[in-house]
Amino acid sequence: MTSVYEFHVKKPNGEMAALKEYEGKLLIIVNTASKCGFTPQFAGLQSLYEKYKDQGLTVLGFPCDQFNNQEFDDIEKTTEFCRVNYGVTFPMFAKVDVNGENADPLFNYLTTEKKGLLSKKIKWNFTKFLVDRDGQVVERYAPTTDPEKIEADLKNVL
Repeated sequence: MTSVYEFHVKKPNGEMAALKEYEGKLLIIVNTASKCGFTPQFAGLQSLYEKYKDQGLTVLGFPCDQFNNQEFDDIEKTTEFCRVNYGVTFPMFAKVDVNGENADPLFNYLTTEKKGLLSKKIKWNFTKFLVDRDGQVVERYAPTTDPEKIEADLKNVL
């Protein structure tokens, strides 16, 4: 695989979506959780999305339950929670694994392209990946990185 646009991901309704539909867009891809200490980052991600969507930014959220079971079992509860509590209007997808033998291929690709500080594994919810308009992974951000701190890098690749 040579870009994120070559992957297919599952929507909350179970249908598959080609990331090719985001070709030419700047992406922030993030593994999320509804019941995590970092969950308030949804507000910052939504803010970035609203501020830059007209310039081609899209945030793609992938709920994950691999870290202390901090996600609802029902994907409809997840999407409703995000919309009601944080005003999320950016695309959210079906729940995925980001590590291990069942890791979603997209996340295997992302972590291979940009390793973390000590390993390629994702350590927690809200690990964020900045992807340029060509589908290349530009940067990886730790769960503790507030979305607002991504803005400078975002402006550089806009």
